[in-house]
Amino acid sequence: MKLLIDILGWVGSVEVILAYGLNSYQKINSSSLLFQTLNLTGALFLIANTVYYGAFPSAVINVIWVLIAIPAIFRILKNNKAAIAKGQ
Repeated sequence: MKLLIDILGWVGSVEVILAYGLNSYQKINSSSLLFQTLNLTGALFLIANTVYYGAFPSAVINVIWVLIAIPAIFRILKNNKAAIAKGQ
């Protein structure tokens, strides 16, 4: 179990850093589905890791990260669906 939690923590860290780096170098923007998905899954993996190790302040930050990412993803999907319906 510890190995799985460690792997999740590392993957989550890479995802969050990758999203930030790609956004910082303007390869993706913060309103992209990829950016928000990397942040969401990264935060979820980090929550598992930080709760397992009892790092609750870090877990709280990642819960907030998830609460930001979920509505953003729904907004992106809604906008994409509307654009498809308009034929764009």
